[in-house]
Amino acid sequence: MSLKVIQFIVFLLPWASLFFTSQKVIRRFMPVTILTAFLMTIIFLFAYSYEWWVIEKYIIPWGNIIDVSFAYGLFGVGTFWIFRFTYDKFLLYAFVNLLMDAFMCFVGLPLLGKLGIAHYKNLEPWQYFLIIYTLSFVIYAYHKWQEKIFVEG
Repeated sequence: MSLKVIQFIVFLLPWASLFFTSQKVIRRFMPVTILTAFLMTIIFLFAYSYEWWVIEKYIIPWGNIIDVSFAYGLFGVGTFWIFRFTYDKFLLYAFVNLLMDAFMCFVGLPLLGKLGIAHYKNLEPWQYFLIIYTLSFVIYAYHKWQEKIFVEG
């Protein structure tokens, strides 16, 4: 199986997983999922500008800037599922994000380097970990704020 096929699977399979939850749950957590994709886009733009990492294999023409399969697939929908199962359990949420983010930074991206998909350049894994782990608290605060709006509205 080619790397592009695997990247398409990494993009599409997480979205297909949403068929296993209700529309009510999707409506509840989709705003934070969309915000996460937006913020990951910004992070990828910084990464491209400062050469934090290099994306060598991609599935769309601008994929060397933003890894679509990760930012809009696995990471975005992964955020949805983390919220689905840990929301309102802040310590569990923080711990799950700690594990997932550490895995991505210290195992996932180095593995992508071995596969010739992407590799770190001007950023250390611990620095990327701090960025995306901090992001988890930003999106948690956003979702708390957003839920308050819908309850009051």
